Amino acid sequence: MTTTGLISTGLTIEGMTCAACVARVEKRLGRIAGVTAEVNLATGRARVSHPTSVPPEDLLAAVERAGYRGRLETPGPAPEQDPPSGGPERDRLVIMCLLAVPVIVCSMVPALQFRNWQWLCLALAAPVVVWGAWPFHARAVAGLRHVTVTMDTLVSLGVVASFGWSVYALFGGGAGMPGMRMSFAWTATPGGAMAHLYLEAAVGVPLFVSAGRFLEARARRRTGAALTGLAELAAKDVRLEDGRRVPIGELRAGQRFLVRPGERIPADGVVAEGGSAVDVHLLTGESTPVECGPGDHGAAGTTT
Repeated sequence: MTTTGLISTGLTIEGMTCAACVARVEKRLGRIAGVTAEVNLATGRARVSHPTSVPPEDLLAAVERAGYRGRLETPGPAPEQDPPSGGPERDRLVIMCLLAVPVIVCSMVPALQFRNWQWLCLALAAPVVVWGAWPFHARAVAGLRHVTVTMDTLVSLGVVASFGWSVYALFGGGAGMPGMRMSFAWTATPGGAMAHLYLEAAVGVPLFVSAGRFLEARARRRTGAALTGLAELAAKDVRLEDGRRVPIGELRAGQRFLVRPGERIPADGVVAEGGSAVDVHLLTGESTPVECGPGDHGAAGTTT
């Protein structure tokens, strides 16, 4: 689409996780003269308006400099970024859950703290902190290379800090003594802080954030599939009043077209001649067809 020397280009951007990522991509693209961008975090897409003198390669380079991966949007339905079953991310989440839950329960329920329980929790927490939270650490480092802070930076910093203090407490603060017990309290206490462990925080933060993102991605896939299904219901061509069939994109405002019984109405319009019962349940939920005649409005996607 061309407007006053500007063209609109669609980009698919990978690696965004929060609103700060969206703002960074828009800001980076906006630094190019004459370029404006609107980025949608939910769909992972950007609509960029730019002069014809700015090639798409420059837009992709700007996205790369912001610390994200970009590619030109392909026609048709958007490809799924995640496999329907969840794939590696689901497997990672399941393993993290199996390792983290015993650490959280044992750390927060004093009655379950057996002799040397803290060393078992350390052994279970280490894979979660290093391997399970690796995507957060990698994105945090990538953000720091581009002098930016995102939610991944906060998660990574919290995990490293809580795990690092716990390791120090175990080896140098007295928390590694056999028979050590750690009581649960709603508030912090100054006494004996050296022996406090925070392994439950080190494993709980990446576990819950990963679970939230996994559920969000699954909901986004289902929403995208529903929208794609609705888009497929729309008519792909239209029959003009002279009998010719043309692609729906060639229909212009003010043109008259013919809709026969059993066909979908290809575009919003007003009935000029004739009449029919129109099934509008997709729009209104009404199960009974509605009679339409001259002067009535017809909605795209409904069936005569």
